[in-house]
Amino acid sequence: MSTSGKTAVPNQPPGGGRHPGQDTHDLARFGYRQELERSLGSFSSFAAGFSYISIMTGVFQLFGFGFGAGGPAFIWSWPLVFLGQLAVALCFAEMAGQFPLAGGVYQWSKQIARPVTSWMSGWIMAIGAVVTAAAVAVAYQVILPQVSLAFEIVGGASDAGATTTPNGAKNAILLALGLVVFTTIVNIVGVRLMAKINNFGVAVELIGVTLLIVMLAVHIHRGPQVVLKTAGTGAGHSWGYLGAFLVASIMSAYVFYGFDTAGSLAEETKEPRRHAPRAIIRALTAAFLAGGLLMLVGMMAVGNINAQQLGTLGMPYLIKSTLGTGLGDAFLVCSAIAITVCCLAVQTAAIRLLFAMARDGRLPFGKAIARVSPRSKTPVVPALVTGVLTIVLLLVNIGNQRVFYILTSVAIILFYIPYLMVTGPMLLRRLRGEWPRADHGGYFNLGRWGTPVNAFAVLYGAAMTVNLAWPRAAVYGSDHWYYQWGAIVFTAVITAVGLGLYLRYRRGVATVAAPLELVPEA
Repeated sequence: MSTSGKTAVPNQPPGGGRHPGQDTHDLARFGYRQELERSLGSFSSFAAGFSYISIMTGVFQLFGFGFGAGGPAFIWSWPLVFLGQLAVALCFAEMAGQFPLAGGVYQWSKQIARPVTSWMSGWIMAIGAVVTAAAVAVAYQVILPQVSLAFEIVGGASDAGATTTPNGAKNAILLALGLVVFTTIVNIVGVRLMAKINNFGVAVELIGVTLLIVMLAVHIHRGPQVVLKTAGTGAGHSWGYLGAFLVASIMSAYVFYGFDTAGSLAEETKEPRRHAPRAIIRALTAAFLAGGLLMLVGMMAVGNINAQQLGTLGMPYLIKSTLGTGLGDAFLVCSAIAITVCCLAVQTAAIRLLFAMARDGRLPFGKAIARVSPRSKTPVVPALVTGVLTIVLLLVNIGNQRVFYILTSVAIILFYIPYLMVTGPMLLRRLRGEWPRADHGGYFNLGRWGTPVNAFAVLYGAAMTVNLAWPRAAVYGSDHWYYQWGAIVFTAVITAVGLGLYLRYRRGVATVAAPLELVPEA
């Protein structure tokens, strides 16, 4: 892969320097006005993607699920899922350099696929973002009650940190509601406040994860061969340990998505053609290294690798049992901060997606949704819409003991499908010799590796989507059929509603009806 091609890039002078007006002019050539506030730098762009992935959210939230489903050997799903998503991220990096527009996946799909494909990618991903925000917010229950029982508003000590008890499930929803209200207010105030909070949270997370790995390493008393132990989890699966491993891989799949957020904030980023592609790759790679080391060193350091609590209370138990209550609580507070900024980043990306679709005349009440506040320079209506929808989703599921894993799995599926709606059409264009486009210039370019990387991204995305949606009792429960088939039914309903809305609004006048050819600056 390369950013080669010393060809002059339109609108980008030699040396990469740009004055503020050039980003605005660049945007105008796509047919859009600069309405959002362009104030994010390279670290903020990286932080948006990293906080969405959020090691101290995903790993702390789902380590117990992965360990319980596949034993210590489940960690092998981490590099495998990373390689698959890295292929996707490399394709996205090409798109982010070529089309620095708010809305990310929706905009990218619009440039290379049919209108119905781009509409569905945006629609499904918008719903997925709301579901993801709910799933992330529920993670407070895994952390806060283990720091202090004061956060266990419903239930007692036996429910602290648990999402599989009736009171634990109810308390999870209550804590989540408070977080969603907070993130909605921040997103209404403006992108500068969002970026400051997000940057602080990412800095805390990076420092916290690094210190945690070092401190766990001091307590190591078993070798890395622990990753070969399956803890007998293959028993009862028709495919033996492979069946258990496929279930456990959902943990890694849940963590490794959302890295495209840097592209969604392109219209608020300075020099997005340069910063967004790098931010996408760096966010994913940093998460892989930090999360992988944390889980490996943690399993080498924990006192009893066979402790039942590792599969129920997960990473919080591992940390507190290894480092003691005081230090353990300090790191759990860092995790709570990470969960906060993760939920903030998820909602921020969803807001930009709705704004982009509404601006193109693709949503009901499009003018209101696309309106940018002259004071805060942010789309206020999408912030309210995403906040309210997330709250409704949480309230509908209050007291549901399966809500945690159902929300998690559905959220991932609703991202993998739109990702395929970019990588799939992109591969077809490569095979036809239509990508990279003639005007790709010196933007991020995979070069001769483009086709194999793109093909691998499509195959991985399709295979993992099937794995995630498979109606397993181990994930969705077996007490009610609508839980076990919930992911498939929910996805099918969302798709049907989306197609209905497309047929209703496809004749709407879009701001940009087709991809625009880039032309050199006059």
